[in-house]
Amino acid sequence: MPQITVDYSHPVEDAFDVDGFTRVLHETVVDIAAAKPEACKTLIRYDCLSAYGYDDRADEGHALVHVTIGLLPGRTEETKARLTEATVELLRKHIAPQDGVTVHASAEVRELDASYRKLEW
Repeated sequence: MPQITVDYSHPVEDAFDVDGFTRVLHETVVDIAAAKPEACKTLIRYDCLSAYGYDDRADEGHALVHVTIGLLPGRTEETKARLTEATVELLRKHIAPQDGVTVHASAEVRELDASYRKLEW
């Protein structure tokens, strides 16, 4: 915990400072949600086959970025909202603008289900 997933699409792969974003996101999660640094784990997934509205996928005028942060229960709604807002702002800072590309960035903080288990070996 926290379990973080970052999904992002073409054409921002060269404009997205994923390493810088991940580092600062972990610091933000520690600061806002009182997580331990060593507990922050992020899975980063790049997708080259996303679609936006009725646009042709080959258009390349839109990029989708979504961050999901899964936390153990116990954070207030205010804390989760602060973390979500901070995450979206970090995306803005770590994705360079590109002419002709609209970035659709979003984030959510959710509670991990009671069935959540973790194993390390």
